[in-house]
Amino acid sequence: MSESFQFQLKKTDGGARLGEVSMPRGTIRTPAFMPVGTVGTVKAMYLDQVRETGADIILGNTYHLMLRPTAERVARLGGLHQLIRWPHPILTDSGGFQVMSLSGLRKLDEQGVTFKSHVDGSLHHMSPERSIEIQGLLDSDIQMQLDECVALPATPKDIERAMEMSLRWAERCKVAFGNQPGKAMFGIVQGGDVPELRVRSAQALSSMDLKGYAVGGLAVGEPQEVMLRMLEITLPELPTEKPRYLMGVGTPDDILKSVARGIDMFDCVMPTRSGRHGLAFTRRGKVNIRNARHAEDMRPLDEQSNCPASRDYSRAYLHHLVRANEALGGMLLSWHNLAYYQELMQGIRQAIAEGRFADFMAETQENWARGDLEPV
Repeated sequence: MSESFQFQLKKTDGGARLGEVSMPRGTIRTPAFMPVGTVGTVKAMYLDQVRETGADIILGNTYHLMLRPTAERVARLGGLHQLIRWPHPILTDSGGFQVMSLSGLRKLDEQGVTFKSHVDGSLHHMSPERSIEIQGLLDSDIQMQLDECVALPATPKDIERAMEMSLRWAERCKVAFGNQPGKAMFGIVQGGDVPELRVRSAQALSSMDLKGYAVGGLAVGEPQEVMLRMLEITLPELPTEKPRYLMGVGTPDDILKSVARGIDMFDCVMPTRSGRHGLAFTRRGKVNIRNARHAEDMRPLDEQSNCPASRDYSRAYLHHLVRANEALGGMLLSWHNLAYYQELMQGIRQAIAEGRFADFMAETQENWARGDLEPV
């Protein structure tokens, strides 16, 4: 642990990077996957379980927490770490993505965004300064700038306007954040699917000398190849000595290919959301446990896993739970999926350390393609 925020790039293997973020509340091994704890809970999971899967950091959501229980209440109760019993690092996003997705319920201008709560219809204003204030009240360790995320497809004109606004907001967020020892504020590269706008955004943010940089506005419906191309264009413009975070991504395949291009941090609701709907991610690809072929299959999802949900429960039982809409089914599959994601990240880190990431990536993709019909 470190009393300040520090990122150490330990090794590279092609474009893949092995590193470590050190902070007062703990160390984040990178490449890292951050389970999403939107409203102070990683859905269907105890946070002790989340930790046991190998997670070094979780994500909280400014928009949802400011509405309930409210950031001021969280502060009075000792901060988010104490409230949810997670003493390790927490990253909070700025709330920008959620606010932008409200469409007809919001009004955007240079000062920020005014919006109606989806909870009770109450009116709120989120400026860059207010976003940082809320994240400070939550006492998160890594805080994100407020940005405008444009859904793709969009016109180059709309994408440029949002990107330029996000840069101005980044400057305001940096001033509002000030100097907070042991904590960090990350900027967010925008620019949609327009290469020159991505480059301009990355260069302008780099000149602000922030503690870390996120790539936003991707995984919003565009094809994977577009996302990867934007990474190839963007990442060379960011400082190598700072961590790089790809927001809201993604599938195991997205993660592998993004690591290969130089991404250090990821978050996504996919492991838990898929688990609640009966979909498991495994070393042999995706498994829809609802399918009838699992009804009398006494194999576990993965007998080699260290996770009890993966190793100790039969597919037949998981199939029954999911088909019967029992809460335990979603809990076990969410647990399994998060464990698989963390096992994947550990495999990635070890492969980079040993200089064999390309081979690891090829082997992993071959196993996914082979499928799960035979014993794992």
